Amino acid sequence: MLIFWWGIVLSKYIIKRLLYALLILVFVSFIIYLLMRSLPTSYIETVARAKSQQPGSKSFEEWMEQLSATYGMDKGIIPGFFSWCGRAIRGQFGDSWRWTVPVTQKFSDSVWLSFIMGGIAFIFEIMIAIPLGVVAATKQYSRTDYTITVVALACCSLPTFFLASLLKLVFCVRLKWFDLGGLIGRNFEQLSPGAQFADRAAHLVLPVCTLVLIGIGSLMRYTRTNMLEVLNADYIRTARAKGLSEKKVINHHAFRNTLIPLVTILGGSLPGLFSGALITETLFSIPGIGFVSYQSMVSGDIPFSMFYMTFLAILTLLGNLISDILYAVVDPRVRIA
Repeated sequence: MLIFWWGIVLSKYIIKRLLYALLILVFVSFIIYLLMRSLPTSYIETVARAKSQQPGSKSFEEWMEQLSATYGMDKGIIPGFFSWCGRAIRGQFGDSWRWTVPVTQKFSDSVWLSFIMGGIAFIFEIMIAIPLGVVAATKQYSRTDYTITVVALACCSLPTFFLASLLKLVFCVRLKWFDLGGLIGRNFEQLSPGAQFADRAAHLVLPVCTLVLIGIGSLMRYTRTNMLEVLNADYIRTARAKGLSEKKVINHHAFRNTLIPLVTILGGSLPGLFSGALITETLFSIPGIGFVSYQSMVSGDIPFSMFYMTFLAILTLLGNLISDILYAVVDPRVRIA
């Protein structure tokens, strides 16, 4: 009976949060649309100027009027936004101006590569940063703590372009273990399916290492700080006074409560798995969604930029909802009123 009541209350809570998230999404989408319409560069202007310079062509103004009507840019901000919302609800996001293919097709072609890279890096970050943060907290002011702190601060401080260039210099130029960039090697077509998979995986090693090294620093420091706060709590001293082993105190009491603030970070990391890594993908010539979205924005590709930014907004709201639900899982004191 208690489980049934808890399920009803949780369902009402989720529905309420989803309604709030929907309202927020509408306002965020409008702000994104307003910003996209205010871009200083426009793909329509570029195309209209190029076409107007052709022999015997129409004037720039005539081409602008024709292309604006074709792409729905002849409407005002409010009518244009509601027109975009109506098409978006039906799953019609139009064609990308920059890539001349449907927006969803270009997004699907590039996002999964970034998701694989981000997902692998995210798993390694958790496996490395959280245990090291716990070790640093349990051995406070020791050599181990100082070493982990120095490594964490170095990872937080190193710029992405410097770290990526350093890895390429060491492992590509000096040791010649990997190619300098790209997703496949020169002899990719002549390889067997298994060798092709290994070749792609080898080209992702350095980009993933870059993402991991850049990401573990802040998570290590955050874990250490929260673990120290928990270890100084009264109930931890009580557990030790009862004669519990230090291993049981750390694993069954302290670490569980350390997870509570970490849930917020891990839940908020969901958009990062799909947003791509612009600098890393550019330096290693990886055609992921980060590089594609950047090229779309600088060229004034409003359809693709609108879809991409709105997709990230949805993931952010979903990540916050997941974080709130996970609070009840890791902390039994949390109750929904």
